[in-house]
Amino acid sequence: MHLLKPSRIASMLRITIDKKRGKTVLSVEGRLAGPWVGTLEQCWRERAAGEKFNVDLCGVSFIDAAGKVLLKEIHQQGGKLIAEGCLNQAIVEEIEGRDRTGKGNCWGRKKGSHIIFYVAFFSLLITPVVAEAQTAGQSGLPGSAPSGVMRLTLDQAVSLALKQNPTAQIAILTAAESVQDKNVARSALLPQANLAVSDTVERINLQAFLGARIPGFPEHAGPFQVFSAGPAFTAPVFDLTLFRRYQEARRTANAGKADSLSTREQVILLVVSQYIGTLRAVANVQASQSRVDLAQALYDQAADVQKEGVGTGIDTLRANVELQNEKQRLLEAQDDRDTSLFGLSRLLNLDPRQAIELADSLGFFDTPQPEVGASIDTALNQRQEWKAMEERVKAAGLEKKASAESRLPKVDFTGNWAYLGGSSTTGIPTYNYEAEVSVPIFTGGRIHAEIVKADLEIQKLQQQEDDLRNQIALDVKTALINLDSARNQVTVANLGVQLSKEEVDQARDRFRAGVANNIEVIQAQDSLARANDNQIAALYRFNQARADYARSIGQMERVYSK
Repeated sequence: MHLLKPSRIASMLRITIDKKRGKTVLSVEGRLAGPWVGTLEQCWRERAAGEKFNVDLCGVSFIDAAGKVLLKEIHQQGGKLIAEGCLNQAIVEEIEGRDRTGKGNCWGRKKGSHIIFYVAFFSLLITPVVAEAQTAGQSGLPGSAPSGVMRLTLDQAVSLALKQNPTAQIAILTAAESVQDKNVARSALLPQANLAVSDTVERINLQAFLGARIPGFPEHAGPFQVFSAGPAFTAPVFDLTLFRRYQEARRTANAGKADSLSTREQVILLVVSQYIGTLRAVANVQASQSRVDLAQALYDQAADVQKEGVGTGIDTLRANVELQNEKQRLLEAQDDRDTSLFGLSRLLNLDPRQAIELADSLGFFDTPQPEVGASIDTALNQRQEWKAMEERVKAAGLEKKASAESRLPKVDFTGNWAYLGGSSTTGIPTYNYEAEVSVPIFTGGRIHAEIVKADLEIQKLQQQEDDLRNQIALDVKTALINLDSARNQVTVANLGVQLSKEEVDQARDRFRAGVANNIEVIQAQDSLARANDNQIAALYRFNQARADYARSIGQMERVYSK
């Protein structure tokens, strides 16, 4: 079974329901955001409630705050969430609350490292690094492979996305179409003129023309030549319906512009989220490499202690096993990093052969916690979705007025001037001017039906407006909760790394002195690995929460685009 719904901005949600081994599988594709969250909820409650079921999120490109709330409820009701990709897996892991361990994890569980990710007061918005190679890969001959590596800061990535991302460009073109629709509606209010030139020759059948043959008269007349050249014009003098249609088109154009800006905000959020996720993947690679170096040093130490007769072979073997495990995790981390870089390149619409690397680092800088009430007020003033909705409500009101005012009289003026004659050299100037007043008397109920339809559209938009207001408030509240939680997690994670490093140092000293075997060292490595993973995850959540908050109050472009 398939459920497919179109969207106004070239997006859709597709839900496929299958039965596999006694379980219901809901495969979701597209964007789980806005009204599509209700679509998934309805499908789940109607077909999967009370059964064993899985929700496959591998085809989901974006999940907003409302989507996360729904997925959490589905998980609490016994549903199993399946995801791939760094961002989606991070969301599922937060919902399920499990440790990030095992092979299937996008971030992986890394053990043992002496690298400390203390990055205090270090902003993602650092001074951009000048990247000469940014345009080198795009200015070559068609079909030629880009040369060099493109280093991108977050600011540069956002700027490239706004210039090259297809979704952003389509939104701009859609807004431009709305402007032209407004111009078409305006043209109906202006005089229209055209120039016509004709030269005709006509011969007529007199019997057909008179209805009978008259004796003594010829059967035909002509041929006659008529030459005419001159302008004709029309102009509406009084037509309120046309004026209301123009006002409606103008409001619709404003809504289209707001939709375009909203899409830009969404594209920026996608790029920022992918960039931050890639920074996390890069940090995981660095941590994995550091753990490999530490495991190698501990293996060498165990081998030296065994040669001195203090250690045992099992200690050396145990250290070697740990070294090989860390090398395996390093390979997995490198694969995750490269995959995340490919995803970023796709969002920026770069040449697939263009190699890129990130110039920024995953960082943390503390900011005051915003107030909920003030943030909601800011969101209602800044969110482009809200502005677009307001313009559509006004446009619907003008449509209703246009339908009601079509009962009023209309005054039109038409005329033409022509040089008319039997040939181009024998004509004389002629003209015809006409003023017309028309009043609809009976329209078969059309006007009444149009008014009722417009009123129903207004009611529907008002319901959507109420829902959007609640959605914006939910986005702001959720973003603030996540921001405060992430800030606290960073503080705890930094302390955990410091304590774990001290534990590793003490365990190594005890093993070197022969007081204990290297089991304590391995356990200390595990503790430090978990602490490093927690710190990387906390930094990622904090920066993602900042981006989510900026999006919730409609200031993504102001914060992340320069």
